[in-house]
Amino acid sequence: MNVLLKLMLRRAFRHGSLTVVTGETRTFFGDGTGTEITIRFTSRRAQWALLLDPELKLGELYMQGRLVIEKGSVYDLLESGLANLRNEPYPLSSRILTRLRTLIRRLKQMNRGARSTRNVAHHYDLDAGLYELFLDADRQYSCAYFEHPDRSLEEAQLAKKRHIAAKLAVEPGHKVLDIGCGWGGLALYLADIAGAAVRGITLSQEQYKIAQQRALDRRMQKRAEFRIEDYRETAGRFDRIVSVGMFEHVGVGYFDTFFRHAARLLDDNGVMLLHTIGRTTGPGATNPWIAKYIFPGGYTPALDEIVSSIERAKLMVTDVEVLRLHYAETLRAWRERFMAKRAQAEAIYDARFVRMWEFYLAGSEASFRCGDNVVYQIQVSKQVDTLPITRGYIAEREARLLQRERASLRLAAE
Repeated sequence: MNVLLKLMLRRAFRHGSLTVVTGETRTFFGDGTGTEITIRFTSRRAQWALLLDPELKLGELYMQGRLVIEKGSVYDLLESGLANLRNEPYPLSSRILTRLRTLIRRLKQMNRGARSTRNVAHHYDLDAGLYELFLDADRQYSCAYFEHPDRSLEEAQLAKKRHIAAKLAVEPGHKVLDIGCGWGGLALYLADIAGAAVRGITLSQEQYKIAQQRALDRRMQKRAEFRIEDYRETAGRFDRIVSVGMFEHVGVGYFDTFFRHAARLLDDNGVMLLHTIGRTTGPGATNPWIAKYIFPGGYTPALDEIVSSIERAKLMVTDVEVLRLHYAETLRAWRERFMAKRAQAEAIYDARFVRMWEFYLAGSEASFRCGDNVVYQIQVSKQVDTLPITRGYIAEREARLLQRERASLRLAAE
């Protein structure tokens, strides 16, 4: 086994039970606790690759079958690794590369119009059947809200929409803009349950087609319209603006642009809610494997990067909620559903693609459990007195929305 790799792994796996197989040699790392994990390198070149750039090459080696998990799962490996590194410095090669990637991150995130469209298509214009394998029926592809630990994914995703609508204090007849509307689930909820007139915008052709069809099927096209549109091109004035899971695609060089446009579009008495993945350890760089294979042009911001841009746009932060383990639970549900339908996923694409997505879901879940990822819900307004001065109104509105959901279900059943 590569001596330098052995030193790196010995430092990184002080706890746990990791066995590394190279040729006829088996090397143990850790203190014998936790899940037993055995990995095998298929070549010496694979060892060198991991040593020189672990953050990029670990995922690539797994995708390519050059690093094989013989005992345990890729999630076990990633969770154990991140748990060990929680209070330890990353390997020197990783720290050097992270600094370099941070220096050039604006170049990598030059998300102008055409490039933004290509980046979105890379992930969101995949075969629709893929997302059906693991998402809930409403196709919510963002962090759910687990009010209680025993809630199902479906219940938690509905609770997320209810929680957002309550924070926004949406009233019947309000004009709402949904930036990055996905497959339309939140927009349709705000139109149906909250009684708003909603415009959802996306850059994904596949998401647009499905959202449009869903509105037609429910005869809601007059209350929920969808457009393929860049937020920088949107015109109008809105009582409420919501953006869920889109800000991660804006790019660090465009945060000011995003909030300036939001300020232009938001009514003087309006409210905006931003729901985004963020990092708790300050500004940094996007994981290189994620940037290359999953979300090109993407970046999860630190809270101060978001708030400073909001302030420069002359908007006011009126509430911040940090959803910590909610996304870990969401990703666990997605990963388990995806792995249960691995054969169907391979039939849509191939085994390499499935290993890529397994690594993506597993790594994302581990990063929310043991790493520096959380979800921020940031409420923004222009006036200090637009909303009540205590948070009690959120629970009151959630209760009213829940009653409307039940009434809607009864009507649909009749």
